[in-house]
Amino acid sequence: MALMITDECINCDVCEPECPNQAIYLGPEIYEIDPARCTECVGHFDQPQCVQVCPVACIPVNPQHVESRETLWQKYQRLTTDAPVPAAGSKPPAA
Repeated sequence: MALMITDECINCDVCEPECPNQAIYLGPEIYEIDPARCTECVGHFDQPQCVQVCPVACIPVNPQHVESRETLWQKYQRLTTDAPVPAAGSKPPAA
């Protein structure tokens, strides 16, 4: 299941940097989650990191995108496999 951010979001900016899949972005009014990139942190952490840090508890499961843990794992594998691989000897991108 992908997660979603409700309109209770206060735009505090703590969730976006916690997402290992870069699924969270600032929408027109509040932060939003791209369901194609959200794995609920499967493959990275035991619990969704955005949910852990949200001070107003506005990140529930998105009923429009119900997925099994296996499906989330497959999405994680696809996302990490699709990531560009740096050439041997190249430096990682600057943070």
